[in-house]
Amino acid sequence: MRVFLIAGEASGDKLGAALMAGLKQLVPGVEFVGVGGGAMQAAGMSSLFAMDELSVMGLVEILPKYRQLKRRIAQTSDAILAQKPDVLITIDSPDFCLRVAALVKAKSNIRIVHYVAPSVWAWRPGRAAKMARHVDQVLALLPFEPPLMEAAGMRCDFVGHPVVSEPAVSARKMTDFRKAYGLVDAPIILALPGSRRGEVARLAPIFGSALELVLRKHPNARVLVVAAGGVAHDVEQAVADWPGQPVLLDPRDVNVAQGAVRKRTAFAAADVALASSGTVSLELAAAATPTVIAYKLNWLTWQIMSRMAKVDTVTLTNLVTNTHVVPEFLGPDCQPERISQALIALLDEAPLRARQTEAMQQTMTALGAGGEAPGLRAARAVLDGLS
Repeated sequence: MRVFLIAGEASGDKLGAALMAGLKQLVPGVEFVGVGGGAMQAAGMSSLFAMDELSVMGLVEILPKYRQLKRRIAQTSDAILAQKPDVLITIDSPDFCLRVAALVKAKSNIRIVHYVAPSVWAWRPGRAAKMARHVDQVLALLPFEPPLMEAAGMRCDFVGHPVVSEPAVSARKMTDFRKAYGLVDAPIILALPGSRRGEVARLAPIFGSALELVLRKHPNARVLVVAAGGVAHDVEQAVADWPGQPVLLDPRDVNVAQGAVRKRTAFAAADVALASSGTVSLELAAAATPTVIAYKLNWLTWQIMSRMAKVDTVTLTNLVTNTHVVPEFLGPDCQPERISQALIALLDEAPLRARQTEAMQQTMTALGAGGEAPGLRAARAVLDGLS
C-alpha cells in the first residue's frame, strides 16, 4: 500500500506522524511519500521539499509567496499523479492542500482524505461545500464536526487529537528538568511566540514587553522559551533582549524524539504560559498548564477575519467547555499591558489556575483521552474508507 501525505506546518507534521504510526501498525510494509516535516520524516517519509515553505498564516501574508506556492502546488500534484498512491491524505493547511486535491481529483480517481475539518463553525461555512467537490473523506479532531461535514456530502470520522495520547510527565522528570536548567525555586513562565516566522516577528516584541511588566511584579520568576523547529534561529534572535535572561530550549540541540520529550516536560514543569494561538493551546491543555493566549495578525487580515468570525474565542479549551476560562488577547487587544495583567492574575490567584485546569481536563476527555490512540483511530478510518 502506498500513501501520499501532505503537511504544511508543525501541527500537521505531528498529526501526520501519528497517522503514519497507526497505518504501519495496521498495514505492515506500507510506503509513504509526500511533503512533511521532521516528525513525518523520522516516521519514514522523504519530503519532496522543505515543509517550512508552506508555513504561511493569514490572507494577506500569503500574497508575497503566491507564485512560489503555486509552483509547489503544481509540483506536488504532478508527483501524486505520477506516484498513483492508494490514497492521498492532506493534513490541514487548506490554502495549499485543497488546491492540490482539486488538481488531483480533476485528473484521477485517487481517493482523497483531508485530516482536520475546516472550522466552518467558526467562519466561512461555505468552505465545506466547496471542499466536498474534491475530497471524499474528512478526519475530524472535534466531536461536533462530523455532522457539519456530512451535511456537505463528505464522509467524516471523529478520530480525536493525538495530543490526548501523549505520555504524562512524572513529578520526578519535572523536578529533574527544573534542576537541569537552574529553575528549582522560581515560578516558571513559559513563552511560546509561534511556529512561523511571521508570528515570531509580530509576537516576540509584544511578548517581551509583557514579560518585562510581569517580572516587575514577580522579579524572582524565570522565563522559559521553547522554540519551534522551523523558527529556532528567529526565536533565538528575538528573545536575546528579553528581560530576565530567559532560558531557551533550542530544538536544534537534540533529535526530534528528544525534542518532543523535552518540550512536554517543559510544558508540564511551567507554572503559567503565554502562547500564540493554535495547536499549542491544546498541548498546554494536555499538560494542564494555566495559559494566556495572545495573537496578532496583519491588520488587513484581522479586519477581514474578525468580520467573518462566527465565534468569539479561538482557543479550543474555551470552545469545548463553552467558557472563556483561558484569557485571549487577539488582534488590537494583543497589547503588553493587558497580557501582563492576565499573567500576573494567573500567578497570584490559585482559583483562576484551578478553573483552567478543570476545563483543560474536560477538553482532553472530549477529544478522546482514555480511548484508542487518535493516530490509530485515524488510520482505521482511512482504511475503512478504502474498503
